[in-house]
Amino acid sequence: MSADLVAALEALAKEKNINEMYLLDQLEQSLAESYQKVLRLKWDARVTIDRESGDIIVEELVGQGEPDDETGEYDEYIPRVVTPDDVSRIAAQNAKSVIQSIVRDADRQAIYEEFAERKGELVTGTVLQATPDFTIIKIRDGVEAELPHFDRRRSSYELNEKPDNEHYRHNQRLKSLIIDVRDPSKREEGSRGETTRPAIVVSRTHPDLIRRLFEIEVPEIYDGVVEIKNVAREAGARSKIAVSSREPNLDPVGACVGPKGSRVRMVVEELRNERVDVIQWDSDPEVFVAKALSPAKVTRVLIDEDTHYATVIVPDDQLSLAIGKEGQNARLAARLTGWHIDIKSASLKSDLPDFVTTLFEEDEKTNDREDGRCEYINEDDVRCRNHARPGSKFCGVHENMGEGLIEDASGEDSE
Repeated sequence: MSADLVAALEALAKEKNINEMYLLDQLEQSLAESYQKVLRLKWDARVTIDRESGDIIVEELVGQGEPDDETGEYDEYIPRVVTPDDVSRIAAQNAKSVIQSIVRDADRQAIYEEFAERKGELVTGTVLQATPDFTIIKIRDGVEAELPHFDRRRSSYELNEKPDNEHYRHNQRLKSLIIDVRDPSKREEGSRGETTRPAIVVSRTHPDLIRRLFEIEVPEIYDGVVEIKNVAREAGARSKIAVSSREPNLDPVGACVGPKGSRVRMVVEELRNERVDVIQWDSDPEVFVAKALSPAKVTRVLIDEDTHYATVIVPDDQLSLAIGKEGQNARLAARLTGWHIDIKSASLKSDLPDFVTTLFEEDEKTNDREDGRCEYINEDDVRCRNHARPGSKFCGVHENMGEGLIEDASGEDSE
């Protein structure tokens, strides 16, 4: 019977890719604890399994001499054989639970080694079970993942990776992002049921989920021609992504949206109708901030490099659209651009800080000078309404009035 047990252990070790010696050592330790209780031994027990014959020997380690005053340990222990007659029956009972535990730990370790380097990858699975705290997703045979959605008020140390607008049903196919793989050798004390929960943790709220979905739907992103610069997301409600192209003649927004919106529509459907705004990235922060606030139309963007604030002037009828519902549009734009955004309506320019007002006035003058109109200003400080001639700053009427006019136009007294 013992020989059959050893043979079975060897076959199991090969099948599960477990070290055979480790399996036997663990079984010996478990049997030693069991025999000490069953035989009611005064001293510690030691169990030895013969690797060839399978014979099981139980020994009691009897201490000799006087124990150490500090540690209580003896200098020498003499083994005394106490092998019972029914040793094989007790061994078989223990072997089942020990082997199950070792195999389970080995499987978890194998899963950890396979998926530890795959954090940030997109995986597709089917919903197996949903509980109030998490949803179990089957990735493939023998591999399950956990989508946590704990109530943070009740379990502040747990995760909540499910959008509020999503509800899952059995056997539903679901794409999710791997955000963590728990090491089975390092149990987290704060997580409830850590030993029984899957090692892989996935998310449906992470911003990188949108990156991976666009990589699937947009070949230009997968090939690296179009790059997603940044993602700002409020899961289940709305997201903004900034994209740029490495090829000057390629429209990155059009590539992501696709013909008649087909590409972005697939992403929106996977996100359960979450709104996704695709915005073209720009190295100029003024232009980028203005685009990030779309669909609102922006009049001016004034940048303060020292405080990293962007003051945005919008028409009165665009103020609510720029801010968005409960500030959502402005909040996402700030996350996307990395700038603190302060939105003001055009009628409230007088309420702006002095440095912003000065910048705004200078900006207006610059824009007025660059609008193609004649730069002549008369004595009443009224600018000429004619268009400037090609290659000149003045119209045909004022172009030939001499250099004194240029001085007048620059605000200086002419001679």
